[in-house]
Amino acid sequence: MLDDNELLRYSRQLLLPRFDVEGQLALKQARVLVVGSGGLGCPVALYLGAAGVGQLVLADDDAVELANLQRQIAFDQASVGRSKAEALAERVRAINPEISVTARVERLEGELLAEVVAGVDLVLDCTDNFNTRFALNRACVESRVPLVSGAAIRGEGQVSVFDSRDEASPCYHCLYPEQGNEDLNCSEAGVIGPLVGMIGATQAMEAIKVISGKGRPLVGRLLILDAWQMEWREMKLARDPDCPVCS
Repeated sequence: MLDDNELLRYSRQLLLPRFDVEGQLALKQARVLVVGSGGLGCPVALYLGAAGVGQLVLADDDAVELANLQRQIAFDQASVGRSKAEALAERVRAINPEISVTARVERLEGELLAEVVAGVDLVLDCTDNFNTRFALNRACVESRVPLVSGAAIRGEGQVSVFDSRDEASPCYHCLYPEQGNEDLNCSEAGVIGPLVGMIGATQAMEAIKVISGKGRPLVGRLLILDAWQMEWREMKLARDPDCPVCS
């Protein structure tokens, strides 16, 4: 149940007819893994923590750099040199001390990744490289854990939800083959700050929908943003019957 303090803290969400106490309780009971504590991970963790997700696990092995401060909104000048996961966890706890926030200052790989994914209800991919994205996708398919994927570079971003519990849902590998995709990161191509906030906030909204069972998540759909033109486009995604991961 929700105590008096929680009823007040989450009152604006509880007023929503389609969300109500049922949706809030679903958030409270959820265990969510956020992989990446940078441009996307910051708004994702801040919004999900503020919304009342009961258990957040933030994984990142990087430290805050001066060049991150242009877009990674959970950090300030004093954060430079600190672990991103720990600094972000500290900020989330400051916003909402009633939830559990765990920082994992390590790269999740192999059996460790599979073990951590199997222990949560939802994963958010806030990383910036294809190898990690493919590994996360495989782990989520194997454990039948929904995956909210986001990406942002230059002035373009995209968001989708891959839910292996739904037999019609494609997985990340259905969209991108592992061969022929080269990593392009912000340090090479650049990125405009508000873009990662927009994509991260959209990921957080999708996570709330998946957890609560309210609304229509982006399953089988890819949302693409051109921030310079402020145009959103939607592409339908079909499951690949020959996908080596989910078929």
